[in-house]
Amino acid sequence: MSSKTSASQSPASDREIVVTRLINAPRDLVWKAWSDPAHITHWWGPRGFTTTTSEMDMRPGGTWRFVMHGPDGTDYLNQIVYTEVVKPERLAYRQSGEGDHDEIKFQSEVTFVDKGGKTEVTLSAVFETAAELKYVVEKFGAAEGGQQTLTRLSEYVLEMMGDGTKPTGKPFVITRVINAPRDLVWKAWTEAEHLKHWWGPKGSKVEVMTVDLRPGGIFHYVLRYSTGTAMWARFTYRDIAAPERLVYVSGYSDESGGLTRAPFPGSFPLEIENTVTFSEHAGKTTITISGLPHNASDEERKFFEGMFASMTGGFGGTFEQLEGYLGWVQGP
Repeated sequence: MSSKTSASQSPASDREIVVTRLINAPRDLVWKAWSDPAHITHWWGPRGFTTTTSEMDMRPGGTWRFVMHGPDGTDYLNQIVYTEVVKPERLAYRQSGEGDHDEIKFQSEVTFVDKGGKTEVTLSAVFETAAELKYVVEKFGAAEGGQQTLTRLSEYVLEMMGDGTKPTGKPFVITRVINAPRDLVWKAWTEAEHLKHWWGPKGSKVEVMTVDLRPGGIFHYVLRYSTGTAMWARFTYRDIAAPERLVYVSGYSDESGGLTRAPFPGSFPLEIENTVTFSEHAGKTTITISGLPHNASDEERKFFEGMFASMTGGFGGTFEQLEGYLGWVQGP
């Protein structure tokens, strides 16, 4: 099984879905997030779903009954009966739907492997027939749902390791479709040799000091302008799921990489938590950036929201430079 940081589907058989993810957190903490309904409600299920637990008895023969609330308002009743519980290494259980979805039945196994302070989580689901697997994949998007569930788990565990707070307020969101394959766009966004050719707003020239692409690693750079102005900044990477997703906290910086206030008037937040997603269709890549102030005051959040028009223009120029660079890389 791969130990890459991204979630991935493994075609183990025509009746089985397997997803795996390396989470940058100790195994005991990941097990805690999986075994306590107070934690599970924050991450279980694909994006847009919430979960309500009515019963959870995590022991062989014990039952977990819960309802998954879909983003369209549909409720999905579920029951899990545990067949094996080996803390903090392994879970095995039988899962079935209830009510309108009682036709969904499968055997699952979850393993938690310590990888030097990180945890490799592997979730498998085995159906009785290939036709049943095909049904849940086509009707419910089961494979993608498993990937999203482990991604949400990773995000939540990172919050547990921090101060427990989530960025709040109105997010800044911008989307751009780039005429290049996702693997190439990912490299352009994460490798110094590419970043130095396009990163930053128009009118600036970037110098890349450091790109340490790992959770806790830093992208440290300076933007230089023809006026002689130099603007230092940094990213601190929080979560990396190549080539589909980056989460990092950005802020202005000094030459040594220390965090500083914005070099312009106003109450711009000290830190912004950014999520960048990359999705591919027909050889093109859709990039979506969503940013929220981190540990910010009400005044800072209000100032941030007042900057949206300026930020849209700045990122628009940056995307144009990315498109031009990738066009040159790909050639005619």
